[in-house]
Formats: sequence, structure tokens, C-alpha cells
Amino acid sequence: MSEKPTVAPVAVKRPTRSHWAVLGERVIETVIRVSGVSAVIFVAAIFFFIFREAAPVLWSKDFHIFEFLFSTEWYPTSVSNVRYGTLALTVGTLSVTAVAIALAIPFGLGAAIFVSEFCSARAKETLKIVIELLAAIPSVVWGFVGLTVMSKLIVALTGTAVGVNLLNGGVILALMSVPIIVSIGEDALKAVPDSHREAALALGATRWQTVYRVLLPSAKNGLLAAVLLGVGRAVGETMAVLMATGHAVQIPEGLLNSVRTLTANVAAELGEAPAGSSHYRVLFLTGVLLFWITLAVNVTADLVVRGVRKR
Repeated sequence: MSEKPTVAPVAVKRPTRSHWAVLGERVIETVIRVSGVSAVIFVAAIFFFIFREAAPVLWSKDFHIFEFLFSTEWYPTSVSNVRYGTLALTVGTLSVTAVAIALAIPFGLGAAIFVSEFCSARAKETLKIVIELLAAIPSVVWGFVGLTVMSKLIVALTGTAVGVNLLNGGVILALMSVPIIVSIGEDALKAVPDSHREAALALGATRWQTVYRVLLPSAKNGLLAAVLLGVGRAVGETMAVLMATGHAVQIPEGLLNSVRTLTANVAAELGEAPAGSSHYRVLFLTGVLLFWITLAVNVTADLVVRGVRKR
């Protein structure tokens, strides 16, 4: 028997990347890394600038950090007895944020679920345009809405004497936070693979059971991120709460009491405080306090997200 001729393997020549391609890839990687590090640098620089302006007042004989954090008396222009107490401002900030988030979470997540899973394609495009337009409205316009429209509705429905109060500010902030929650929440729900939906429907689940049992657990991290961004918008808002909350330094006893927030206080008084004065320094220290509150919210959110992921 004759042996079959063996065929020598053909060497496959792999294409080699040019020097310019390698160089371009390294440049892109460097730009991405610099962009990531620059975010940390910018935050640190902002905190350094604010703390540098606020630091001199910490060593002043007339300033007491305990009074600054836990006193409700804010009289920065008093001639005989100057007092810098931010407890009422802090409580006002947290209370307005709590009201806003209590209203924004159910409406925002509900709208995200409806846009993602239940409405038609034409209605979805219309609603997304409307939501984007709501997100583009300037905060001063929302402040005018709270001052002229929402205040009259609150007076008519509740009978209170003043319509600019905690409830007004919470509703306005909720309207400002809902578009963010809807947009990010809808993206998180759409990121769930269609195979999950198809498997649930194949097992006989209804559309609501699919949403409740499959989509919400799968998209919980993205939905939580949407809520947290809404919280960040509510905590850092300035002009709308300045115009809609009544701007009264007091701890609220109910939804119809006027309040003042940390951000609104800084915006209202920084332009009138003499540069380098104690009042000027304390306003920057208020910014440091707001920075730490925001940092605490972000760290808490990160711990919650990690706990959810472990589950």
C-alpha cells in the first residue's frame, strides 16, 4: 500500500499592528486614565478652596464649632451678639430633601416602569421628550412656579396663611428630581436582557409579575443609582428652594412651616457679606458642612449598593 503524502501545515501570518496604531491606543488609554483621575483632583481642589476660605474662622475666639453645629440661632449681622447656628438650616435641608424624595421615588420609578414596559413605542418617544424637557427647565423657573402657582394651590387646599413653606419646596424639588430618576431608571430596566422577560412570560407570568419578580431585582443597582442621583439633586438645589420654602430660620414642626436650607442661606447672604469677615468665613464653612453631608449620603449609598450586590 502506498503511503498518503503528508501535507505540511501552512503557517498563518498574523497581521501586525503598525507603530501608529499602538501609539494611538496608548494615547487613548492615557487620556481615559487622566480623565478618571482628574475627577478626584477636581473634587479635592474644590474642597481645598472652600476649606481654605473657611479655615481662619475656626481659630477665632468668637467662634465655637459646637454652637455652629447644634445651635438654631442664626444672627450673623447682630451688633452686640453675633451667633452662627446652622442646626435649623441643616434640619431644613434634610426635611425638604426627605419630602422631595418621598414624592419623587414612587412617581419616578413608576414612570420609568411604565415607559420601559407598558406604553407603546409612539407614546414612549413622546414621554421621553417631555421628560427631557422637564429636566432642562432652569431651577429659577421652578422657583417661580413654586412662588406663584404652587403657593396659591397650597393656600387654597390647606387654608394656611403662607404658601411658601416646606411642602412647597418639597413638591418643587420632587418635580425637579423625577426626570433624573425616570431617565436613569428606564435605562436600568432596558439593560435587563430580553431573555429574562421571555423566560418569565414562558412560565406563565403576567406583565406585572414579570416586572415585580424579574425586572426590579435584576435592575436594582441601576434603580438605586437613579434614586441616589435624585437625592443629590435635591440636596444641592439652591434657587428653587430659596424662592419656594419661605426662607425662615426655624426647625419645622409640620409641612406647612417655612424653612431655610444651607444652600439657600449661602446664596442669599454671600453677596452681602464683606470679603474676609467672620460672616464671609462662616458661609464658606457652611459649604464645608454641606460637602460633608453630601459625602455621607454618597458613602451610605455606596454601602447600600454593596450590600444589595452581596445579596
